[in-house]
Amino acid sequence: MKGSIRERSPGHWAIILDQPGPATGKRKRKWHSFRGTKRQAQIECARLISDLSGGTYIDPLKLTVGQWIDQWIEAGAPGRRQKKPSQRSLERYGQLLRTHVKPALGNRLLQKLQATEIDKRYADMAAAKAISPRTQHHVHIVFGACLATAHRKGLLLVNPMTRVEQIPNPEGHVYETEGEEPDSDDIGEGLTEAELRTLVAGFESTSQYPVVVVAAATGARRNELLALRWSDLDVEKKTLRIERALEQTKKFGIRIKPPKTKRGLRTIDLDNATIAILLKQKERHLRIVAGIPKGAADVDLSLVRLPGAALMFPALFGPGRGVSFTTPRDPRNFSREFAERAGDLGFGKTRFHDLRGIHSTALLDAGIPVHTVAQRIGDDPATLLRSYTKRKRLKQADEKLSSTITGLAAGFLGAGNDSVAKR
Repeated sequence: MKGSIRERSPGHWAIILDQPGPATGKRKRKWHSFRGTKRQAQIECARLISDLSGGTYIDPLKLTVGQWIDQWIEAGAPGRRQKKPSQRSLERYGQLLRTHVKPALGNRLLQKLQATEIDKRYADMAAAKAISPRTQHHVHIVFGACLATAHRKGLLLVNPMTRVEQIPNPEGHVYETEGEEPDSDDIGEGLTEAELRTLVAGFESTSQYPVVVVAAATGARRNELLALRWSDLDVEKKTLRIERALEQTKKFGIRIKPPKTKRGLRTIDLDNATIAILLKQKERHLRIVAGIPKGAADVDLSLVRLPGAALMFPALFGPGRGVSFTTPRDPRNFSREFAERAGDLGFGKTRFHDLRGIHSTALLDAGIPVHTVAQRIGDDPATLLRSYTKRKRLKQADEKLSSTITGLAAGFLGAGNDSVAKR
């Protein structure tokens, strides 16, 4: 098996594969088109030779859409961006394409795929109303990236996605456009200050209470909160560092990793009332370590130490193990339990993620600059502003939250914010 590359024009390469014939010994020649650098073309040539030698090679003329989707996911969903998608994102891409694209277009030859067929798939998804407009838009984004990679590799002479007219809109209707509508954050539910106070108070008797408090007071993401360690809290400076997040995947289960973007690495200012809630949570953990039962007389806990990697909101107990301060909670179970409790409290449409939007809306309504709020919650200012604008369209002016960070926390906690309870 031999292979070579030949430059047809700047950035466009021909990959030539010479394969010995099974009987006559004469070589069969296969041609592939490829777009990219010379080094990338050499790597692709080596991959094709390996596929031919290993019996996994598929002739581009016979490659189906479904086969290419599987190859693309297996290769890690390569694209123009240098940063590879996380394992969680990769599994999500595969689930979207295998659920919503392969059943309808999977048997179609890749090189024969037409823009009109993609348009029909999108129209069918919208008509069925089985998935949300936002999910339909995600299908379009992922499928577009998948076909764009096939085009760069020369498997498609023309990318049919560039001619698609009915692109799913995350806001709920199908529109016609030549460009691609940028994805936006889900606006979720908005609550007044009184409603937020009622919601937070409803969790006071549950183990989720301190997490809910910190979420409402900081706007941090669920997976960032569940990965917080006590070493991230600086009581004297009244700050909380966000340095990691949970990731839950089928391949690796639940693991801790750095935030998805550089914006995720940040330090957040805390108010006194929220710090007091956290110190109460830490005291509970110290009592568990010391073996002091709940309700026992006050004791000196200054000599008691938690593990260095102890989490603020760990799973604590689990099947087949004792107390663990380093085992994270299951994030999906956490969201489900929150939704069930919120439903019992009369907030059936409110999700845990909505606390993030409620927090950012309160700060923006209080006149805090967009870039300052975006830095606090670890988001892109443009995305934050789009989400905020949508919330304002959905809520009346007299329903807006007007408190600042300290006032917001004092409101939903029903506590003073002047001092931190001394421990």
